[in-house]
Amino acid sequence: MSRAGAPKQRISEAVADEAEGGRSGASHDVRVTVVAASWHEQVMSGLIAGAERTLSEAGVRWRTVRVPGSFELPLAAQAAFDGGADAVVALGVVIRGGTPHFDFVCEAATDGLTRVALDKGCPVGFGLLTCDDEQQAIDRAGGPGASEDKGAEAAAAALDLQRQLGVLRHG
Repeated sequence: MSRAGAPKQRISEAVADEAEGGRSGASHDVRVTVVAASWHEQVMSGLIAGAERTLSEAGVRWRTVRVPGSFELPLAAQAAFDGGADAVVALGVVIRGGTPHFDFVCEAATDGLTRVALDKGCPVGFGLLTCDDEQQAIDRAGGPGASEDKGAEAAAAALDLQRQLGVLRHG
């Protein structure tokens, strides 16, 4: 697992620092929806906890909505934006099996989330784990002993991009 190139400061810390400093893009005005798949509950619990912790620390309004699986994440993200969300955090886990199903679901979910972000012009934090086995997913889910917290990272990325889009669009 390489962390080469990762930001030195967690993005959520930078967003929280800016919100506390009262600069533009106060995070408590941002509405975030976490859309989370239901497969692989142990992994999903860690991803959701990391995302919710990051959003709470940033002081934003958020809600979590569970969907059947990772394939359903793009439509759920689109519906969240249609319902007034300013940003979405998409969380899911797809673990490689013995059939091409893994490739189809990963590609459909990734392409769909990208399309939603571009069509809506709003940030989608990408927290879809695509792993070869369950241990890889557990190691990235932010639970006890995990080496990474992809749920927190996805939430932080969505918040940071939401702020940056405000700067880019409004100066």
